[in-house]
Amino acid sequence: MASVSTAPSADPHRVIRWGIVGPGRIAESVAPDFAHVEDAELVAVASRSEQRARAFADKHGAARAYGGYGGILGDDEVDAIYIATPHPQHEAVALACIAAGKAVLVEKSFTATVPGAQRVIDLARSEQVFAMEAMWTRFQPVLVKVRELVADGAIGEVRQVQADLGVDRPYDPKDRLFDLAQGGGAMLDLGVYVVSIAQHFLGDPTSVSVSGSLAPTGADVEAGLLLGYDDGRAASLLMSLRHATPGSARIHGTKGWIEIHPRFHHPKAFTLGRSGAEPERFELPPLGVGYSHELIEVNDCLRAGRTESEVMPLSDTLAVQRVLNDAAEQLGVHHEEDERVAV
Repeated sequence: MASVSTAPSADPHRVIRWGIVGPGRIAESVAPDFAHVEDAELVAVASRSEQRARAFADKHGAARAYGGYGGILGDDEVDAIYIATPHPQHEAVALACIAAGKAVLVEKSFTATVPGAQRVIDLARSEQVFAMEAMWTRFQPVLVKVRELVADGAIGEVRQVQADLGVDRPYDPKDRLFDLAQGGGAMLDLGVYVVSIAQHFLGDPTSVSVSGSLAPTGADVEAGLLLGYDDGRAASLLMSLRHATPGSARIHGTKGWIEIHPRFHHPKAFTLGRSGAEPERFELPPLGVGYSHELIEVNDCLRAGRTESEVMPLSDTLAVQRVLNDAAEQLGVHHEEDERVAV
């Protein structure tokens, strides 16, 4: 586990009051899971459209809705903000939230670029404000158990990881997924999952090789990555907006293997195979849809006065962002942060 810093104050009984910036598709999925999180309350929503913010707030029981982001930043009754805007807007919004003293849970990918991620991380650490990437996969009950088994040596030394994640998305140049200005492409939306699980169990790679193709807009629509390590370990990763894939992940060790069943980024089951033994299947469903577990992690960290998560530390976020941007740039895709965001 990475070492993380701790803020000076802690309150194990504190109710964490949440706000959401960017009430779009992903926020619609996350909001209902607040019902599964003890001592957490969704109190405010902000959008560039006040009407959209109000509709979201009314639907999900938040007391206040803000048009623009200034109101939620100045709201003294908001402790933590979930940022669910398009990728290139994450940096500007996160920096403003942190400067206002608000803890942030930033939707993946964390930012559009490595420098953007570094700036958010640097400010969070210098201000001792909690920040975490919303990689919900790492907090699912299945991944918690898999992590325990790997740490206990159940499959020996981890040498290889394989993972795939693909969806069949018809090409539409107006769709965010195909619009580079909105951080479109398979790499930032789907690649973040496969790269993150590889980095979680193998660490930071020393080489990144990629093959893929682009849409007419210039966004990457499919890619295969090979992550290499100096000692011969490797990860083979696939992502696609052109076609669906099973969405499974496999962790191979010197004494066995673990298969996380589809779809691995929010799984309900896995199988453990050990040399000389019959495979064992484990069923571990999440609370609600599964976003509840990352919300619980943020709440627990804030109550303990921690400024980073030990499971999803900012160093891991930066390592994953480096791989994503490196691979995208090898394909000729160059992402940029949105400097027009008004906060």
